[in-house]
Amino acid sequence: MEFEQIYRMYFTDVFRYIRKLSGDEQIAEEITADTFFKAMNAIDRFRGDCDIRVWLCQIAKNCYYSYLKKKKRMELVDDPELLNLADQGENLEEALARNEETLQIQNILHELPDPYKEVFMWRVFAELSFKQIGQIFEKSENWACVTYHRARMMIKSRWEEQQNET
Repeated sequence: MEFEQIYRMYFTDVFRYIRKLSGDEQIAEEITADTFFKAMNAIDRFRGDCDIRVWLCQIAKNCYYSYLKKKKRMELVDDPELLNLADQGENLEEALARNEETLQIQNILHELPDPYKEVFMWRVFAELSFKQIGQIFEKSENWACVTYHRARMMIKSRWEEQQNET
């Protein structure tokens, strides 16, 4: 398969994954471009032991984390929903409360230990199957499923703890 064909087939998947991860369309565009540049330079080292989409999303995730380190930002910042409040006719207080909840959940997610954080992000943001996630970690599909559900329970538990503290 030629690299141009790979680019056309998987650009949208990688872009969507990074947009969900970052919450920012411009960052997603920048990271996606960087991802395909790095993938083009490394395509000869692709061993084929996982789906090429998974390989590209791994590169994208690494590019995104490198971006965050460079910018010294570990929180997701812009919430496009707040920009469209007037259009939605939503109460400002409700929108701000929802935005605060989103940030709290994102902070909880970033505090999760690996592999729980990684598995959760692959499942939710990249929409990978448990089989694909298992391949990334060289584990079984069942392991990926169990790890994902444990991550969900950790997030839910920490969220409830935070709510009880306030």
